[in-house]
Amino acid sequence: MIGMFTPLTSKSYAAQNDPLGINASAAIAVEASTGKVIYGKNIDESLGIASMTKMMTEYLLLEAVKEGKVSWTQQYRPSDYVHKISQYTSLSNVPLRKDGTYTVRELYEAMAIYSANGAAIAIAEVVAGTETNFVKMMNEKAKELGMKSASFVNATGLNNHDLLGMHPKGTDAEAENMMSARDVATLAYHLLKDYPEILETASIEKKVFQEGTEDAINMENWNWMLPGLVKGYEGVDGLKTGYTDFAGSSFTATAERNGMRIISVVMNAKGNGSNPYLPRFNETEKILNYAFSNFTVEELFPEEYKLKGESTLPVIKGKEKEVSIHSKDSFKIAIKRGENKQYKPKYVLDEKLLNEDGAIEAPIKKGASVGYLTVEYTGDGQDLGYVNGISKGKVDVITAEKVEKANWFVLTMRSIGNFFGDIWGGITNMVKGWFS
Repeated sequence: MIGMFTPLTSKSYAAQNDPLGINASAAIAVEASTGKVIYGKNIDESLGIASMTKMMTEYLLLEAVKEGKVSWTQQYRPSDYVHKISQYTSLSNVPLRKDGTYTVRELYEAMAIYSANGAAIAIAEVVAGTETNFVKMMNEKAKELGMKSASFVNATGLNNHDLLGMHPKGTDAEAENMMSARDVATLAYHLLKDYPEILETASIEKKVFQEGTEDAINMENWNWMLPGLVKGYEGVDGLKTGYTDFAGSSFTATAERNGMRIISVVMNAKGNGSNPYLPRFNETEKILNYAFSNFTVEELFPEEYKLKGESTLPVIKGKEKEVSIHSKDSFKIAIKRGENKQYKPKYVLDEKLLNEDGAIEAPIKKGASVGYLTVEYTGDGQDLGYVNGISKGKVDVITAEKVEKANWFVLTMRSIGNFFGDIWGGITNMVKGWFS
């Protein structure tokens, strides 16, 4: 079947009832190797994200380190702004001395483990010179990663009014960072895919900042679902909590079991107890239990899969008149257990390569991409698609052999044959018309 060279769109989420009864304003679960959304509640509404913001700060720092623009041993001396925020004891912080120096790694660990806000702003200054410049980078990176609802106004996730009048230039004094659950999951997906080493730090349960000095501070990870902490859950090794009055109790978790990694997000989780931090972990546990109990990553179609009845393409101007096509790789997807047969394969061919008769012109290289293999879900459930900017629900369809262009003599003989064939066909039709 020939179709436009565009990804399939998923069914609308709006009609779906929440099967888990998650007590949060929004929630999502994603299989990490494919970016496939396997559960969702209100996943596209833009909401406050609080310190889950720091995943973007981490991403931009890790990118700068990878590109050689920043080193882990690089020394930083706090600006007046960073110093003042770091002394703000009602916020998550490690106090930084005005005349002290700190390595980038120390600041990164303080941010990733303890959600230290002064350290996050320090990292923004290391990477971009000022937090104002860093916020521009954050919003640009969000667009690059396909995050459609993201709006960053600072590097920490605090409300701007908590920044003591020193919030980034051009941002509103009462503004706070906003994203949808799908976009938060998108950010987490890219962070894990591009910089998997993030988990080496995110999984640290406890660490001492400035150990061995008079400034030493015990840092316990705010992610209480790490196995050694109060809400420990098997397989959890990240990623980032968040809480403000505006955003509520929020958490981006990731856990791996039996070779499958899940990313989950809960936003503004609610509960009946007096502890405002517990609801995000209680609701996350429900999502992870559901994901690991009900889903698996399956190979639906093998490498070099040929779709019955569509395994060749006609060729014009070639030594051969057709070319075989098949999938380049195997097609894997996260599916609900028992639904293997609910996915129908489909070729979507690149119309720009084909003429009006659906033929491709020689010469053709072996392994040339001519489109992609995707699937259509035919079950009773709902396909929620993928995290933003991801088209993992397809694999390339390629040519199985090369087809050389026919020489001028062969092409000429074919043209003559076609010419007389057309004449003979016309005469035959005319004679038939006389006796019909």
